[in-house]
Amino acid sequence: MLLSEYIRAAMRRARYEILSDGTFYGEIPGLQGVYANEPTLEACRETLQEVLEGWIVLGLRMGHYLPEIDGISLNVEKEAV
Repeated sequence: MLLSEYIRAAMRRARYEILSDGTFYGEIPGLQGVYANEPTLEACRETLQEVLEGWIVLGLRMGHYLPEIDGISLNVEKEAV
């Protein structure tokens, strides 16, 4: 559930624009590398969410810090040994 909430919160921050070639560009500010470019707005939203999901999985697997969004954190605190 926490992951779904994080994704929904991030997608609410998404910003879209129509480019000069008529395609749609979307990005989520604050999440470096999370962007999409598609022929329709709906396709752009879907691709953007897929990119976001991959970004989260990769970040967690690599132990990267993921930004907190709307009070939701996916970061796991490591115990001191």
